[in-house]
This record gives sequence, structure tokens and C-alpha cells, in this order.
Amino acid sequence: MFSSASGILLILSLCLVMIASATPTDVQQSWSTPSTNRLRVPVTLGVMSRCPDALLCETLFDNVIPRVAEKINLSLAYVAKFNESDPDFGVTCMHGPGECAGDVQQLCVAKHTPMRTWWEFVMCQNYQGRNQIGEPNVAFKCARTAKIDWEGSGVGQCVGLDGSGTGYEGVRLLHDSVGVVKSLGITKSCSVVIDGEKVCVHDGTWKDCENGHQVKDFVNQIEAAYDRLNGLS
Repeated sequence: MFSSASGILLILSLCLVMIASATPTDVQQSWSTPSTNRLRVPVTLGVMSRCPDALLCETLFDNVIPRVAEKINLSLAYVAKFNESDPDFGVTCMHGPGECAGDVQQLCVAKHTPMRTWWEFVMCQNYQGRNQIGEPNVAFKCARTAKIDWEGSGVGQCVGLDGSGTGYEGVRLLHDSVGVVKSLGITKSCSVVIDGEKVCVHDGTWKDCENGHQVKDFVNQIEAAYDRLNGLS
């Protein structure tokens, strides 16, 4: 017969094994790079960096992303109009030049840092208030918050070391992004595109969301697309 101490140790050991082997579906996935070679689902949010609809949409996706981070390639694409007469950006942004600068800052951080880092940068900018997005001091502050080496990472060179958003690479990224928006048929911020299909729009209110617009709805749509892409369904 086991002593009481031995029995307690045995129970504790069994509990630890059960915890280690448990895979609860509600636990958020890590943001680490998966070891699998399976295809990721392209997820694009068509936004304007200072748009209230974009901030609402991004706040919602802040709860979607951790649940599907290992299954998606996430990007932000920016709604703007080409304007050759604009001296700094070559585009016109609905909420002014500051928004163009914010678009460039976010594109450059996304280009030069991992998803978890650039998403933290975007969330930090949003937290400062939408009319502050694009301001150099906010970009510097959020770079520090996200632990981005402004000069060493390549972000500063892309944006412009002064944070203005007028760096050559950053402006080129903005032009490419506007082209992506046009190719996807995005006209409203915020538009949610999953695997090339526009599935939902927030323009004052949620619209054209056949499969829902809650966190769980977007998670389910992404997981369904992942299974479809990888022949799992």
C-alpha cells in the first residue's frame, strides 16, 4: 500500500502529465513560426490609418489574430488615390497628409519586422488617438514600445529617419499598397479580405458580412479557408 506522501506525489505527477498533453481549443495560439509546411491564409484589412472604421476593425482583429496567428499571412492595404501632383507621397489620403505618413510608417514596420512586432506598433499608434497617427514623435514612441531598432532594423531608412514618412522605400510601398487595394476591389475602410474574398466591410456599421462580423466568425472563416487550402476539409 502506498504511503500518503507517495500517493500525493503520484497524483501530482499524473496531473502534470495531463496538463502537458492537454490541447484545449480555446487557448490562444502562440505567435511563433510554425514547424509545418502548410499554406497560410492571406488575410488583408483594407484600411486608412486615421479612419475610425479602421481603428474599430483593427481592435476587433486584435482578438482574432492570436487565435489564428500560425495560420495566416496578415497585411494591411491602404485606401488612397494616386495624385502625381502631391510632392511628398504621390497620393491623396482622405484624412490628410498625416494619414499618408501613418500609412507609410505602418507599411515600413510591417516590411522590416515580424507580424507580432508590427501589429504591436499599429495598436500602439491607435491607442494614441487617430489624429496622432503619422506624427513622428508617436512613431518613435511606438517603435520603442514594440522594441524596434529604428535605425538598425531598416524601418527608419524606409520611413525616413526623421519619421516623416517620406522615405523613398516607404513611399514606394504606399504606392504598391494602393495598387493592391485596387486589384482587390477595395473602396471602403475597413474591408476584410480572406483568401482573396471580401467577406465583410465596416463603413459606419458592419455591412455585407454574410458569415458574421464577430471575433468567432472571422476565426471560423479563416480556419475554414486554412483547411480548404491545405486539403484538410
